[in-house]
Order: sequence, then C-alpha cells, then structure tokens
Amino acid sequence: MITNWRQDWKTGEFPFLFVQLANFMAVDAEPVESAWAELREAQLMTLKLANTGMAVIIDIGEAADIHPRNKQDVGKRLGLWALARTYGRQVVYSGPLYKSMKVEGNRIVLSFDHVGGGLVAKDGGLKGFAVAAADRKFVWADAKIEGQTVVVGSDKVAEPAAVRYGWANNPVCNLYNSEVLPASPFRTDDWPGVTAESR
Repeated sequence: MITNWRQDWKTGEFPFLFVQLANFMAVDAEPVESAWAELREAQLMTLKLANTGMAVIIDIGEAADIHPRNKQDVGKRLGLWALARTYGRQVVYSGPLYKSMKVEGNRIVLSFDHVGGGLVAKDGGLKGFAVAAADRKFVWADAKIEGQTVVVGSDKVAEPAAVRYGWANNPVCNLYNSEVLPASPFRTDDWPGVTAESR
C-alpha cells in the first residue's frame, strides 16, 4: 500500500508513519501461536521500507476494546518518529527493536537496536519471553538484562533454538529502553505460523 501510494502520488518516498497493533483480547497463561502477533510482525517488517516509522503500543491496549482510549501516548510516540526522521531532531524515537541472537550453551543472547540510554524492565523482572528447542514447543523463559543485551533461557530447554517476546494477542511484557519506549514484540524463528496455513 505504501509503495502504491508513493507511486500514484508521484511525490517520492514521503514519510509514512503507522501504529503497530495494540494488545487486545484475553491474556494467555502459556505461550501460544497468535495471528495477532503475526500481524504485528508484518508491521515490524514494513520498517524495511525507506522513510517509514512505527509506534509500538503493546503496553496501552485494552483487552475488551480494539480501539484503546489512550490516544495521547500513541500520538507522542508517532511524534517522536516525525521529530527524529523528518525534522532531524536528536531524540530517541523508538523502543528496542530485535536485531540478532546468539546461542551460548543453554541460553540465547539477544541484541537490539534503539536501546537509547539502556534496556530496562518496567515494574519488576522481565516478562513475556518464551524459548523453544528445535521441537518448536515454547515455554516461558527466564530473562535478564546484561548490558545492552537480554539473556534468555529455561531449565526446561537444554538446547534452545528460538525466542519469542510478546508473542500473543494480549501479551504481558515489559522490556523498554530508559526513555520509556516499549520494545516491539518479535520472534527469532521463521517457523510457519497460523496465518501461513490460511494462505
């Protein structure tokens, strides 16, 4: 759609800002597959297009309302992207975005872009991380911040192969940077999900 609009309007790669899907519906007790999470992933992938920006609102949704009432923080987060990318202001404009992973024994070390002044766990220890071995069976993981990385593992997974964060319709997750901008949900695997079956 973005590419089509830019072609039709013939004004070049004009800025295009959008909002990632909020947390919505019931909270799941265990790690699950989620079409909602896969849609968020598709939005995250859209950032590969030039001159685009995405406000993450995984922390301000409402379980029973697909249109969360807190529009002020949505606008602020979109505004940060515009200030930085369109108007050249020196501000931190995004929460952490997954960059890479490295398996170290029975744990996985995750690296991020947009860590700002540092990674933080809001309101206690890190939540929302799940890990799986090659069998693709995800379990909740222990996760901790080590410098500019997050280290993830579980006693139930001896040989971890993949990590997912905030991978649910309404995830409980709390990774931010020190500028209080939330990390986008992500996964390190490319295993077929629920939306792949309906194509």
